[in-house]
Formats: sequence, structure tokens, C-alpha cells
Amino acid sequence: MSTFPSDIEIAQRATLQHIRNIAEKINIPEDDLEYYGKYKAKLPLSLQSESPKGKLILVSAMSPTKYGEGKTTMSIGLTDGLNCIGKKAIGVLREPSLGPVFGLKGGAAGGGYAQVVPMEDINLHFTGDFSAIEKANNLLSAVIDNNLQNPKYSLNLDPKSIAWKRVMDMNDRSLRQIIIGVGTKANGTMREDGFNITPASEVMAILCLSKDIEDLKVRLGTIYVGKTLEGKAIFARDLNVVGAMAVLLKDALKPNLVQTLEGNPAILHGGPFASIAQGTNTVIATKMGLSLGDYVVTEAGFGADLGAEKFFHIKCGQSGLKPDAVVLVATVRAIKHHAGLSAEEFKTENTNAIEKGFCNLEKHIENIQKFGINPVVCINAFPDDTQAEYEVLKALCLKKGVTAIVSTAFVEGGKGSAALAEKVIEEINKGQANYQPLYQKEDALEHKITTIAKEIYGARSVAFSPKSKSQLKMINDLGFNEFSVCMAKTPASFSDNEKLIGRPTDFDITVREFEIASGAGFIVPLLGDVMRMPGLPAIPNAERMDIDTNGKISGLS
Repeated sequence: MSTFPSDIEIAQRATLQHIRNIAEKINIPEDDLEYYGKYKAKLPLSLQSESPKGKLILVSAMSPTKYGEGKTTMSIGLTDGLNCIGKKAIGVLREPSLGPVFGLKGGAAGGGYAQVVPMEDINLHFTGDFSAIEKANNLLSAVIDNNLQNPKYSLNLDPKSIAWKRVMDMNDRSLRQIIIGVGTKANGTMREDGFNITPASEVMAILCLSKDIEDLKVRLGTIYVGKTLEGKAIFARDLNVVGAMAVLLKDALKPNLVQTLEGNPAILHGGPFASIAQGTNTVIATKMGLSLGDYVVTEAGFGADLGAEKFFHIKCGQSGLKPDAVVLVATVRAIKHHAGLSAEEFKTENTNAIEKGFCNLEKHIENIQKFGINPVVCINAFPDDTQAEYEVLKALCLKKGVTAIVSTAFVEGGKGSAALAEKVIEEINKGQANYQPLYQKEDALEHKITTIAKEIYGARSVAFSPKSKSQLKMINDLGFNEFSVCMAKTPASFSDNEKLIGRPTDFDITVREFEIASGAGFIVPLLGDVMRMPGLPAIPNAERMDIDTNGKISGLS
């Protein structure tokens, strides 16, 4: 029996088109392309319209499991499926982070025959955007500490108040809390610091929400650094470093054009995680896609309780974008997981487990409907699934007023998502999507947090630790009370406890502390024990990777 090829084997066997041919399909002049080799190109910001005419399709998912539900694969498959039925569609997605690539989750270029390519380049460094974001973030860190040791130019910063952290695009739990030396060897001091992973950097968030270079600079300048010993708030603009940070980001601000395995255009730009950041690609790339194509397929990270909620409240709230359709990705094995079954039990047909575990998907469906949109459910097919399980799942979805379509894009590419594409177009043509946020910017931060916790998570109440209460008072005193909320919590559960699978009830969530992202326009409540610098698993993916003398990479997924 033949073995299905790995993702990297499929990608390496593919014959790629020159990127100028991909650009031609969406009417981009060759002179507008900034080549990064034959298969990647940067695009100028002038290609985006402030009022684009395309239709926006958001792909989200049920609560994920460690086995992976294939949301990116289904997003790429839907893009190919739309093109397969004659629509001019562009996939607009996030860039992968090296943390998951070398950690547990792997890359983020799709899978099977629904991938964006060149897969190796996309997953490894790509066009250097993450590096630029990391360097801009850490330049500010260096300037902050430099200011502390130069009395002549000092802003009199209180070292204990400094809220800005360094970043690195790698999972390294040892850097979460560090002690650094400040000053000369003869007259130095020590202070506490720490690292976040690059996708959680506020610079990443700012890049993803900026509309142009001027907006980028304003937002960079608004980054909150800390307070003086006299209690005055200090921002990045006070350190005269905004121009230099913008210089480092000048190319990273431009979206990246690549292609799917079927030669359809895909724009990749930005890469914040959804569990600890806002989880969606850049506003610039999304508007550019909507300006160049008739349909844009974009995704929001992890489950809809994280990525989709942040897409609606943060990205849509700040950009004016509104989705015309939402697709929720589900798998039979994830449904079984939320019914309490083990991985070994996934292989056996169990319609009772589908009925029991549906509660998780059901809550996500209800949440999307609360925003004024009726989603389409995409069932990502796996070999152990049975038709009987599909029929039960479809019937349960119909009872919630939504249609579920099976996609075989992983093994069949665009053809495998053609039926899904038809259904999504049908929903868009109904014109019934009426996006509405669940909170308003003038609402108190406590109200915004409680609204998300109760309406989206299903929590009974929200508790605030003594530290978070003190920080919340400071946030309000700084005038940041109209900011959006970017919850940081486990993606494995609606609650802040990853062990509470399915659809938990009668639970409380606890806000441990806050991080401020004033340049991005949101506040980050940290729930439970979630960390903004992940750690590596016992056996990381890095141990399986290699490259031969011909430059061929293996072990990348």
C-alpha cells in the first residue's frame, strides 16, 4: 500500500510558476514587484484601496486540539476551491513563526495538496519581516536601557516601571524572566526584564494594524514605555527612536506575494499568535487583497473564541473591515476529543461521541451568530472518518441553522473544496451578514473583559488578582480605557483551564495581570497560566530536521 507523501515532499515535487505570472493574474504590473528570488515578491502599499470592492471571507475554527484541525489548510483549499469554480479569489494569510516550526505545532503553510509555496522559504525566515520586527522591538529596548545609564540625557525613568520587553522568534522559556545589568561596570544597577516571542511583540501588532508608514510611525511613538520617578508617563516618541524603528520596518510593511500549489495568488503578511496576541494578518494585506480580487479568504488563529473574536473587535474595529462570510473548520476527531475520547478511540466509528462532543462546535456557531453572521461549517476530512459520523454532524449543524460541508482539499486540492466554495458564495449572495461588535470602545475595560468572558467563553464571572486591579487603575489613569481588549488564554478550552474541554459551564476566569499595547490600541489581560513566551516540547520538531549536501531540507512540516 502506497504511503501518502509528506507536506514537504508534495511541496518539493511541485512545479512553481514565476511570481510575475501569479501577479499578472491579479493585474499587478511587473514594475510593482520587488523580487525576492523567482517565487516571492514584495508588493507596494499603493495597490491597496481605502474602499475595496472585494468580498471578505473569514476562516476560523472550533477549539483546537494537539492533533491539528487544519484551519490554514482549509483556508488555502477554499481559495483554490473558489478559483476552481471560476471566481477571482486571493488567500490573505499570516506568516509562520519559527517558534512553532521548531517546536510542536510545525509550520503554517497549509498541508497536503492545499499549501502555499515555496513552503521551505515561507516557514524559514521568508522575506525577513519577523527579523525586522524583532530588531525594531529590541532597538527600543536598547535605547531604554541606554537612557537609564546616561544622566545628561536621562528621562529619569523609574526602572521598576518599565513595561517594555525584548522579543525573540523562538520558544525559549528560560527568557521569560531575566535580570539585566544597566550602567557601567563601576556604577551599574540591575533590573528585571523578560522576553516575549516575536509574534506577541507590540511592534508586530502595530505593523498588522497600520494603514501606511505615517500611521506606523504614530503608533510606534505611542508605545508606552514606563514612568519617570515623578510619575510622568513615557512613550517611545520621548526616546527619539521612532524614526529608526520605522527605518527597520520599511520593507516589512510591504505585503508578500506567493502562490498556492495550484498557481493561485496568496498574500502573506504579519504573524501574531491568537492565543497571546490578536491573531490576524495585516490590515494592509487584507485591503490589498480586496482591492485586487473579488474574494479574499483570510484566517484568524486558533478557535473562534480567540482569533475570530479579536478579528471582529480589534481588526474590524480599527480598520472598518467587515466580513461577508465566516467559515468554521471542524474535524470529526476534534469533536471526539471534546467528547472525552482518546486518540486511539478516534479511529473507531462513534456517532454517540459526535453528539456528545458537538457542544464545543455548537458554542462557536452561536458565538459567530452573536456577531450577526451565520457561519458555514467546513468538515476537514480525515481517513478514519465515516459517512455515518458526517451525517450526524451535518444534522446537528442544521439544527443550529447552519450548513456543514465536507472538504477533501488536503488530498484533492481546490477540487476537494469546490462544494464548500459554492456554499460560501451562496451565503454571500444572500447578503444577510450584518456584523455587529459585542462591546463599544467607550465601554469600561472591566465591561469589555466581562462581556467576552460571559458571552464568548460562557464564564460565570471574572475575578481580578490584586496585581491586575492595581494595573487596571493605572491603565485607566493613563487614559487607555477606550482601548480594545486582546485576551491571552489557553486555546484548548473556552475557560482559562486547558483541561476543561467541550463546553464548560459554571466556571470563573481570573485576570492574572495586564500588558499594555497603547500603540496597537489594545490592552492584554493575561488569564490563567498562559505565557507570552512559549516553551519547547520534550522532543521538539527541530530534532527531526536536516539538510543534505544538495540543499534539500527534510523533516519540515
